[in-house]
Amino acid sequence: MNAPMVEEIANAVLYEGYLLYPYRKSAIKNRQRWNFGVVGPGQTMQTECLFKAPSSAHLRIRVRFLHLIGEQAMPRDVEFEVPVGTASDSHAFAFEPLERQEAIQGRIETCIEAPKLRVQIFNTNPLDGLERSFISTHTILSLNGGEFISLLEPPEEFTDQAAACRNVGTWPVLVGEDGTHDAMLSSPIILYDYPKIAPESAGSLFDGTEIDEILTLRIMTLTDQEKLEMASTDERAREILERTDSMPPEQFMKLHGVLRGVR
Repeated sequence: MNAPMVEEIANAVLYEGYLLYPYRKSAIKNRQRWNFGVVGPGQTMQTECLFKAPSSAHLRIRVRFLHLIGEQAMPRDVEFEVPVGTASDSHAFAFEPLERQEAIQGRIETCIEAPKLRVQIFNTNPLDGLERSFISTHTILSLNGGEFISLLEPPEEFTDQAAACRNVGTWPVLVGEDGTHDAMLSSPIILYDYPKIAPESAGSLFDGTEIDEILTLRIMTLTDQEKLEMASTDERAREILERTDSMPPEQFMKLHGVLRGVR
């Protein structure tokens, strides 16, 4: 697995919609947080996908989400490994509260009935509320000694089984270098196999389905007072502002557009 490439895509999913233009708390769009992949108390996210591997292979499961702290959020990460020969497994987790933050807990259950793998994420918090929810929840699966099967373009012998996979609130695709089959990203955003960050992008802008050039131009037009408010909103908003203000002309020109061949 190309870990840096997978991490880059997973981080884009984690913070998609985290903060919207114009990146200020006072903006109407940012007074009410909205996100993909919200698993609230009592709710479940389910991934089903297909794989080929001997019983001696090992499956690594990594679940990531954001945990709200007031207006901001902390990334949370739960990772563990199970042998492919294990029919079922249950993994409970909990994160203790920090300042202005609620405790949060959940459970991850796996069911392996080759060639199908099921991973369920349960939010077991007894009290309701967005601050006790898993935000931008996604799962990274990797196989040591086996390979996953594309659900978008499965081999003919797996067509019916791929169609029978039931995914709830998530969408699993192959991830990593083109042609590899050892990692899968199951995210709340519909992607294609082997998604990539555009090389022209200078960094994340967090605004859902972002268009880098338009958002960069709009940030440049903010008044000094608006930029001061943006910088004080969140450390990630401040990073966007600093990156935009210091962007060299040649980097900005790269955002203007590019033609790529159809895959």
